[in-house]
Amino acid sequence: MTFVITSECVKCGTCVDICPTSAIVEGDEQYVIDSSCIDCGRCMEVCPIEAIKGVKINGK
Repeated sequence: MTFVITSECVKCGTCVDICPTSAIVEGDEQYVIDSSCIDCGRCMEVCPIEAIKGVKINGK
């Protein structure tokens, strides 16, 4: 499963602090997840407004 940060992101930084690979970086409007993500899901678990979603790509 791949994780994406949606437009609901308010840039609170909770996900940035929990990411073990520092894959969450500041974008223009919201945080974004870069290619160093290991798909652990910690960011989605801690997001206080549920702005991070898990999506399946190619059935995975």
